[in-house]
Amino acid sequence: MDRTYDLLTESFAPARDTSVRAKPVKMWTRGVPVDDGSRQQLLNTATMPFIHKHVAVMPDVHYGKGATVGSVIPTRGAIIPAAVGVDIGCGMCAVRTTLSSHQLPDNLSGLRSALETVIPVGMADHGQQVPRFAENAWYTGFKRRYDELQQKYPAISTRNSPARQIGTLGGGNHFVEVCLDQDDRVWVMLHSGSRGVGNRIGSFFIAEARREMERLFVHLPDRDLAYLAEGSVLFDDYMAAVGWAQDYARANRDVMLKQALAVMATAFTDFGVTDEAINCHHNYVEREHHFGENVWVTRKGAVRAREGDLGIIPGSMGAKSFIVRGKGNPDSFCSCSHGAGRAMSRTEAKRRFTVADHEAATAGVECRKDEGVIDETPKAYKDIDAVMAAQGDLVEVVHTLRQIVCVKG
Repeated sequence: MDRTYDLLTESFAPARDTSVRAKPVKMWTRGVPVDDGSRQQLLNTATMPFIHKHVAVMPDVHYGKGATVGSVIPTRGAIIPAAVGVDIGCGMCAVRTTLSSHQLPDNLSGLRSALETVIPVGMADHGQQVPRFAENAWYTGFKRRYDELQQKYPAISTRNSPARQIGTLGGGNHFVEVCLDQDDRVWVMLHSGSRGVGNRIGSFFIAEARREMERLFVHLPDRDLAYLAEGSVLFDDYMAAVGWAQDYARANRDVMLKQALAVMATAFTDFGVTDEAINCHHNYVEREHHFGENVWVTRKGAVRAREGDLGIIPGSMGAKSFIVRGKGNPDSFCSCSHGAGRAMSRTEAKRRFTVADHEAATAGVECRKDEGVIDETPKAYKDIDAVMAAQGDLVEVVHTLRQIVCVKG
């Protein structure tokens, strides 16, 4: 009988279809609950014939589209677009400033308001033209490549131009935060991705991969595990589009961080930044060398954690976050979690929690405390301490942060 292997608890579960030999599934989930739906998705992914060695599962794992969020999926000769997802290049950046907590005012509402003024949130963009502070990033790094992609695949066009969305936050779990570390030093940290254009690129190629499977009469355990074969025109075009979106997402974070730091510089005298800075993807695909072979590594909600790599693992709106250093664990394909991971769906969180619950959970944090963010309330997420304890052999903690200001989309 084919089985999925939990690396830490040494428990086994039967694969759904024993006629297909599944690769192992190695999980860093001791002390962290994993729902049955996620376990089935992991088994489905492990049966794909091009998986290299095994699937690695991070402690923030939860149910996703086709593949679980919190998966590291190494492949040879194919890529699953739904595993990369639709927020291509989504990730984190953070920088330590020269400020300390005693330099901050008692009331931080003005700082939050100033950040919300310069960084559009939700569906908002910069209006009818590229903002001046983002012109260089757009015209030198993105416009020509985007025009080429859009000409070949008009379906990736968006109603709100990516030229006007660079330097914008988006909604959902994206945020800008001001945090204090264990020594009461001030950090600025943010989480965002490739905005509407990344969603269109991801959605388009997911649909194209499904059509390819139908054309080739390929049976899949889940249609969202549809893949593109390396060497095909669609594969090459997808990789070009994904590469563009990942670069765009990183630049988007860079532009927002500059805007946030400019707000801080205006608000505080003797303000500066240190050389402690991190910018890392956690939804992306990249060519890497593992277990003697060059393979495609898809991190769907996971951060690269090679030995010495710095990464960011955020908690929820009212929980701790961590700056970490990778240990280069080969079994995880040198990866770690990308956050706490959802403990329930957004719909369930809205059903279960009230504004009063959210206010209590975010006490001491200057942030939205209304019905619009109930699905992001801290109790909708797993316990970040348990998540960190489960991956002690993947990363070491460099800084522990607690947010004092949180801007949500």
